[in-house]
Amino acid sequence: MYLGIDIGTSAVKAVLVGEDEQLFAEAEVPLTVSRPHPLWAEQNPQDWWRAVETALGGLRLAAPGAFAAVRSLGLSGQMHGAVLLDAAGELLRPAILWNDGRAHAECAELARRLPGLGQVAGVPAMPGFTAPKLLWLAENEPETFRKVAMVLLPKDYVRFRLTGEAVTDMSDAAGTLWLDEAHRDWSDEILAATGLTRAQVPRLVEGTAVSGALRAEAAEALGLPPGLPVAGGAGDAAAGGIGIGAVEDGDAFLSLGTSGQYFVTTDSFRPFPDAYVHAFSHALPGRWFQMAALLNGASALAWTARILGADDIAALLARTEAAFSGRPARPLFLPYLTGERTPHNDPHARGVFFGLSPDVTQEEMVQAVLEGVAFSFAEAQECLARAGTHAASVAAIGGGSRSHFWMRLMASALERPVVLYSGGAKGPAFGAARLARIATTGEGPAAVCRTPPVADIIEPDRNLAEAYRPTFARFKRLYRALRGVFQAD
Repeated sequence: MYLGIDIGTSAVKAVLVGEDEQLFAEAEVPLTVSRPHPLWAEQNPQDWWRAVETALGGLRLAAPGAFAAVRSLGLSGQMHGAVLLDAAGELLRPAILWNDGRAHAECAELARRLPGLGQVAGVPAMPGFTAPKLLWLAENEPETFRKVAMVLLPKDYVRFRLTGEAVTDMSDAAGTLWLDEAHRDWSDEILAATGLTRAQVPRLVEGTAVSGALRAEAAEALGLPPGLPVAGGAGDAAAGGIGIGAVEDGDAFLSLGTSGQYFVTTDSFRPFPDAYVHAFSHALPGRWFQMAALLNGASALAWTARILGADDIAALLARTEAAFSGRPARPLFLPYLTGERTPHNDPHARGVFFGLSPDVTQEEMVQAVLEGVAFSFAEAQECLARAGTHAASVAAIGGGSRSHFWMRLMASALERPVVLYSGGAKGPAFGAARLARIATTGEGPAAVCRTPPVADIIEPDRNLAEAYRPTFARFKRLYRALRGVFQAD
């Protein structure tokens, strides 16, 4: 029995997975994001730990026999966050998250100091990444910066509480901008450009390696035996790939959770920073990936439901599907509620409804939101194509993939079949459990990271795909027309 824990932005999720990959139990504990200032996004890392305690307590109640049989655990989590510890291992401030845009000026400074950054770190400096956050901290909170003894990523703070070890895996380290992706090692030059040394970043392991053992204190709090192995794990994007079996060159999927990713596995490091495509280390040795990262995924739908007063998102989607005319929605929606990364690298961009009229219905507004996110993925697909990466079909994972209606719109916008796998919505936590198994048993990744059974293949609607082409062109023109307005504000 293997335990997978995902430290997400909106929730901590945990799964119990058997030797035959049967899901014995799962639990989810919601989280909230603090936004004390414009562009800021923070969380208290202690909330992650409390949520882990609650989630594992739920698993223990739901499947006590399976919980008692856990052999090891793996971690996945939201990437890019900065968790800052002092020399005593105590938190210095709230964690600065992946969707925080305050460090935009520091990105320009980092690019000035390191003109070739994107070719080494796999992507140009962007505000959500860890490295520019530390430059911001040095300038704006110098007393705190001077006390920083260790910078951890979100899942690795939980690892620190579990094992007492400061460790991260290659795929999560990739999102800091401090990793030399080709050599899978910290770059002393990039660290120095942000005022840090190797002593202030965690030890690196592959996602399939054992990173440490469960401490007695943590074991007692969680109801697990001390000494359990804790796998290196993965950042959430790579963990999603492990869970869906995207481990060979060319395997592609899109993840539609709070944020969105269009992910393609590669067998070598292939940077293409000009298109803001992320070229990162995978969670498996000898594997990398190219990824277009979208800051706004299913969170755009959750926001829409909230402002429309719809407590039941599934019912809202059902109403929208019932009202669907087979044509694009009349309004356009730019889904950039928290800025955007690929392809714009614009923390100032914001959500926009364009083309509203008195007869536009709630359902048509929801359709516009679904289409806006789908068009963002289509634009991401264009960026990957510029980088030389093409996918004939694409799998889908994450909570948004549960909506067949949304996936129908997605397939038509991408003009690609969308493949849904059984259990695909389990996502990164399932991938973390797979990494725990490999770390414990020594099995080869090919034997464990198998593609799940296909549940459905959603083909593009030819008529809708044709109708989307001019709408997609308008979607791109709308952002270009507003970019200067966003930045002026």
